[in-house]
Order: sequence, then C-alpha cells, then structure tokens
Amino acid sequence: MKISFAAALALATALTPALAHDGPHAADHAPIGVMADHRHKQGEFMVSYRFMHMNMDGNRDGTDSLSAETIATTVPNAFAGQPMQPPTLRVVPLDMTMDMHMVGAMYGLTDRVTLVGMANYLTSEMDHVTFQGGMGNTELGNFTTETMGFGDTVIAAIIGLDDGAKPERQMNVNVGISLPTGSIEETDQILTPMGGTPTPRLPYPMQLGSGTYDLRPGFTYRDREGSITWGGQLSGIVRLGENDKGYTLGNRAELTGWLGYAPAPAAAGFLRLRAVSQGQIDGQDPVIVAPVQTADPNNHGGETVEVLFGLNLAGQMGALKGHRVAAEVGLPLYRDLNGPQLETDLTFTLGWQYAF
Repeated sequence: MKISFAAALALATALTPALAHDGPHAADHAPIGVMADHRHKQGEFMVSYRFMHMNMDGNRDGTDSLSAETIATTVPNAFAGQPMQPPTLRVVPLDMTMDMHMVGAMYGLTDRVTLVGMANYLTSEMDHVTFQGGMGNTELGNFTTETMGFGDTVIAAIIGLDDGAKPERQMNVNVGISLPTGSIEETDQILTPMGGTPTPRLPYPMQLGSGTYDLRPGFTYRDREGSITWGGQLSGIVRLGENDKGYTLGNRAELTGWLGYAPAPAAAGFLRLRAVSQGQIDGQDPVIVAPVQTADPNNHGGETVEVLFGLNLAGQMGALKGHRVAAEVGLPLYRDLNGPQLETDLTFTLGWQYAF
C-alpha cells in the first residue's frame, strides 16, 4: 500500500499525543540530510545516528545516458598503449549502492559556539560487466566489488552570528576539518577482458576516504514564523594537498534551501532543493590502471540538482522529550557529469537525535 508524503505527515500529526508543546519544535531543525544546521545552548549535549543510502544505476556522460555496449566499443581507454590495456573501455560499471552509518555528537561550549564530531562506517557495492578481448560487444561475464570500513572523521565548530534574541532564528558559520581516517588502499577480485581474476587496488569511488586533510567551511541560516519554516546552507569541501598515493579528490561546493510546514510542534514536513558541483580528480594513483571508466581521474565529478522530501518528528512529553526521528528521500532533477560515470537515482536518509 502506498502512502503519499502529505498523508504521512497528516498521520504523524494525528498520532501526536496531544496538542501540548513541551519539547523542541520539529521545525526548528533542518531536514535530516542537512549537517551542522544548528547550535546548542551552553552545556547542552546532542547525540545522533544517521543511516544514509545512495543508489546509482546506469551511466551518463554530460547530460546523455550511455549503454554499457556503447561505452565498451566507443569510449577510449585512458591507459591504451600500456601492457594489457585495450583501446576502449572493456569493463563497465552497471550500478552501485552505498550505505553509510554515521554517529555524531554536539556540545554547546557557549550559547554561540557548538562543537561537533562525526564518524562513519561505509559499505559500497559496484556491479560490472566485462566485455571479451580488445574489441566488439561480446560479454565475458559479470562481477561485483565490495568495500567496507570506517570513512573519514569530521571535527567542527558551529559559530553563531545572531544574538539569540529570536530562538527560532539562527545564522551560523561552520568551520570544520575532515581527518583522513578512511582507507585508500582497498582491493577486491575483478574479471579482466582476458578472463583473469586478479585482486588489484580498486578505483577511486570504491575507496573509503580521501587520503587528505580537508577543510569544511559553511554558512547556515534558518528561521520560523508560526508553522512555516525555511532556511538555506552553503557548504564546501576544500582538499588540502595531495595524498600519499599521488592524487587529490575534487573540491566540492553545495547549496541547499528548504521550506517546511509544521501542523503541530511534534511534526514538520519539508521540501528541499540541493545543487552540488564536484571537481575532477587531480593526479593519479599509479597502481590504479584498468580499462574501466572509474580508473580515469577525469571521469569524476560534475553538476547535479536534486529535490528532496523530508519529515521530522519531535518528542514532546515524557520519555520521548528531546528525541527526534526524521527521514528524507531525494530524487534527481538535473545531472551533468564528467563522464562516463554512474548516475545517482535515489538518496535516502533516516536519522535519530537526542538532546539533553
């Protein structure tokens, strides 16, 4: 049975134990997919858990979709001319899933400064098709690569620019750094065009971290008037130097804005737009050499726009007070990729937060 977003929000409101408002307002937090959107009062803690899922299916170059057969027969191999390297890409990714488990903690150092720490555990799977030999479109077989482990760790501070006179409104500067705790040496077994099954270092999308210290600046504004809430965030990732494998992931810029409606303090629904610009990889890991698009540093990044639908539920009384459960699902509106590369078709985030 399918339930529309509006119906789910109405149901959540109906199940709210009453009209009493003794806990945090559901609309005073951004949608769960927005990180570091708010600060806390001095001495206040918050712990959180998020489960984030991403599904990618099919390939795109620029704004055009490409079949696996087209890639295998027409797209040049960046490593052609090296030993055992065919002229075109003979291994093509078909789809990929990525699941992230993120735990976080926030502490109000003062009313204007909140400290943040986030760690995550990643699981990624990518399905491929291998085409036989150096030309033609005869399929040799399929294989799947998988990696799992801890990713990079983020520590940050949220610094308030407003005086706190209106509790529903916050203007914050986010200053953070990402620590290279995620592995960039992950390996798995593959199927080559000649039928071999070696276990090389996997291409860049299957690695767990960046290998570099990365700055994470941002600015967030949010406000609420009665049952209507709105806000926006500009954030980025700036890579600092080159990792010890000889490359640097592309810088990232993200702009997002949301509008929400809360029929009761315990429930709020959101509509959000997110635009992302991701750069190509600079440099190359010398051992990542393969006739597959993911091994080419140029086939990474691009511009995307996504629409997201979110729901926040905030406990108001008794044992539920201080708890927030939220979900958000995102769908693509526009994708212009530095391809060929896999395109994202769905994102989903489910989270829990508890402030005390």
